Amino acid sequence: MKREKSISLFEESKKYIPGGVNSPVRAFRGTNVTPPFIKSAKGSRVFDEDGNEFIDYIGSWGPLILGHGHEEVIKSIQDALYKGTTYGAPTANELEMAKLVCNAVKSVEMVRMVNSGTEATMSALRLARGYTGRSMILKFSGNYHGHSDSLLVKAGSGALTHGVPDSPGVTVDVSRNTLTAEYNDLESVRAMFSAYGSDIAGVIIEPVAGNMGVVPASQAFMDGLREITKAYGALLIIDEVMTGFRVSYHGAQSLYGVDPDITCFGKIIGGGLPVGAYGGKKEIMQKISPAGPVYQAGTLSGNPLAMSAGISTLKILRDRPEIYAHLDKLAGILEEGLKKGAAKYGIPLTVNRVGSMLTAFFTGEPVTSFETAIKSDTAKYVKFFTAMLEQGIYMSPSQYEALFISYAHTEEDIQRTIEAAENALKQL
Repeated sequence: MKREKSISLFEESKKYIPGGVNSPVRAFRGTNVTPPFIKSAKGSRVFDEDGNEFIDYIGSWGPLILGHGHEEVIKSIQDALYKGTTYGAPTANELEMAKLVCNAVKSVEMVRMVNSGTEATMSALRLARGYTGRSMILKFSGNYHGHSDSLLVKAGSGALTHGVPDSPGVTVDVSRNTLTAEYNDLESVRAMFSAYGSDIAGVIIEPVAGNMGVVPASQAFMDGLREITKAYGALLIIDEVMTGFRVSYHGAQSLYGVDPDITCFGKIIGGGLPVGAYGGKKEIMQKISPAGPVYQAGTLSGNPLAMSAGISTLKILRDRPEIYAHLDKLAGILEEGLKKGAAKYGIPLTVNRVGSMLTAFFTGEPVTSFETAIKSDTAKYVKFFTAMLEQGIYMSPSQYEALFISYAHTEEDIQRTIEAAENALKQL
């Protein structure tokens, strides 16, 4: 496989861009592989500057549920483009998008558009604090909610602890108002509320974690969170930036039957363009400026290009329910293929899947939390990833990320991927 152009571009990029990339995971650190510089994409494929073709399981990290360059989505962007790229003013498309989201997700009565998932979660936390008059937020080990200061926090020592900064530049003063509990462990949540309940404004959770690999919350855990937060008057914030409109048109919360106070969205609702949103109960959302005192603004929020792409995507998903059946079928075939390949060569492998999201963990144990996820053999994963890339399969360079199936993937794509995986597993 030729890589000369990508290598040259990467080396030059490092002179002008920190680490040569605009988001850390793109650097392929720890793999000894130079990241392919993508030139174009179509359907289930991406093509790099060296002319290599890959079956893509990253899909821009989740938003491209219909595949790259879907014709209806592209046309909607083109139609909007000729009318202007941004206005900084209200548009009918913003209203249409808001209606689509509110009609799709039962818990969302009002919604505010922003520009990224990070902005959505950051704003949701401010709203929770403003609404409750409390200062603390509870999050979970292994859950990722973007890079705002109060969420770049890890657990300190001991079961009952304030968070400690997880990045230089995050101050202790900020992090002390973020508590960290264990994912899928209700006792750790009860302990936090027993100690700090009257100061906790909200609990934020990924119902299906995607950045420690795919790790779903249990039904009992989600039910317990709703019960505990209600008992203490705290808000339940569900982060569906990754799962919203992917695992179900009605969100992961519909699979659990849980009614959150605030939900965060992103990725798919932008149809491949930068977007985010947060929404929830009308009483809570009315606290946001200019309706209420909690300030949040954004010049490019509700950008007409992003709204057009997102509206087109959501309407396609709404009107063609067979898409979800197709995604689930293909993801199930891939899941079973990976399991069989690993069993054939005696390699411990646990595959977690929810709908069209999945992760193959190189461990023989069930993966239900951050603690169990990090027991995976990351060195083995790197070898697997490298062997797959060499065979034209583009997947996450990290063990702790998700693979995403799109509607553009075919059974032939999946079978080719399973064959490549068996060859890679054989090499291990």
